[in-house]
Amino acid sequence: MRNSCCGGKVKMPSIDKYEIVIGCEIHTQLLTKTKAFCACENRYGGMPDTRVCPVCLGLPGAMPRVSKGYVELGAVAGQALNCEIARFTKFDRKHYFYPDLAKGYQITQYDLLLCTNGYVDLPFIHYPEDEQPGNSKCRTENFKGENCIIENEGAKYRRIRIERIHLEEDVGKSLHIEGKHSYIDYNRCGTPLIEIVTKPDMTSPEEAALFMQTVQEILRYVKVTKGNLEEGNMRCDANINLNVWENGKLYHTPISEIKNLNSFRSIRDACAYEAQRQLKEFQEDRQEFNPGFKVTMGWDEVNSKTVIQRTKNSFVDYRFVVEPDIKPFTVSEELIKSAAEKVGELPEQKRIRFKKQFGLSDFDAETLTNTRELSLWFEEACKNAKSPKRVANLILTELLAKLNEEKLSITDIAVTPKHITELADALEDSRITSKQGKEVFAEMLATNKFPSEIIKEKGLEIVSDSSEIEKIVNQVIADNPKAIEDFKSGKSNAAGWLMGQVMKASQGKANPKQAAELVNKKLKEL
Repeated sequence: MRNSCCGGKVKMPSIDKYEIVIGCEIHTQLLTKTKAFCACENRYGGMPDTRVCPVCLGLPGAMPRVSKGYVELGAVAGQALNCEIARFTKFDRKHYFYPDLAKGYQITQYDLLLCTNGYVDLPFIHYPEDEQPGNSKCRTENFKGENCIIENEGAKYRRIRIERIHLEEDVGKSLHIEGKHSYIDYNRCGTPLIEIVTKPDMTSPEEAALFMQTVQEILRYVKVTKGNLEEGNMRCDANINLNVWENGKLYHTPISEIKNLNSFRSIRDACAYEAQRQLKEFQEDRQEFNPGFKVTMGWDEVNSKTVIQRTKNSFVDYRFVVEPDIKPFTVSEELIKSAAEKVGELPEQKRIRFKKQFGLSDFDAETLTNTRELSLWFEEACKNAKSPKRVANLILTELLAKLNEEKLSITDIAVTPKHITELADALEDSRITSKQGKEVFAEMLATNKFPSEIIKEKGLEIVSDSSEIEKIVNQVIADNPKAIEDFKSGKSNAAGWLMGQVMKASQGKANPKQAAELVNKKLKEL
């Protein structure tokens, strides 16, 4: 799940060193049944402009109302990302003019936010010493007095602080037909969003990509969002600038906000390119940071470069005012408690526990916690299993391979964790061979019968009675004098051939280990 690829590091002769500074704003659509402030269905796609009403179109006289579940899901997201949940909050209007914003303003939260002061811990990315992208500590004050590099169960993490999470509505979608026309689809208008805003704690393009990947995983785990980047369920704006040291003096470059990045690769590549562009620009004309100025950039995927879209001079441009049609409201203790209960154990916590409890490798733990459903399915199969590692192996090598082949998820299959437990125990007790296990697995998927039933019907259970196996071995040796002569003359492969004859005579039911031991014992006695 955690792939990273180093972006190139630019070396300029007059620059002593530089440090990349990145903060992210992630917009995530919530899984409510209706839109944020009206009863229109909250669903992706469909015929344009068919899921709209006077409220989401902002027609005169239409009155917004906070939809059921909107605040609850926002609180669940806040709890999952270790935020403090406000007991009192409100909505505001953010004014700007753009074709896909029907009302001319967006309902959002400005100062009394639902969630504040959270954090996400990222698995620490290790770089060669000469390629370190930044300091190992927070640039600003330490979060709660802690170092930004923390350890848990021997693993290192970088703590990325979340400044706030606020509720807001999405806008429509512009559709451009090159050289012809532009259209607006308002179906997305009014879709409930949360915006997750971090502190500038990321020090490389790889960390920015990993941050969004981790947030996506967490929010999917707690069923707040689908998180499908290709559908626009989740989008990222990356704010990036550089700390540059030249001749011992520290400079800061202007902040660029790269808008609407919708893949992990585009986040990484856009930030890597923009860092290089800013470094070159600084060296050429010494542009420095101005707190009231920001450049808005787009990412040109085709040409792999950032392009300037517009500049911002101040937040005053948005003319924030309190939303007059929605009263400020109190968030109950019951809602906050319920949100915390819905979060449960998060994926990284599960990975740590699975490795410790079940002796899994990093890769196996990573794969088995890919979705919440799969991790719970695995745990259920392990409850009464004799070997959790064998359960894990069956799921990883057999079950997931089949699911991937059929493009199914763990919730789409009829077999249950108990089926895997029975099959794992049969293999662990050597009641069937690994080859027979594959046969039983295929039959189990096709018929939904339990392994014990299949083994009995097909007569697959291994014979482990040593006296029965010895009778077969004795008979095979008696029937094959030529093989015995070959063995005595030094042809060691004769033993393997005799072993094959024993398995054939037993119709594959003889315990292979016992049979091999008896064949070798008999040959030594000859």
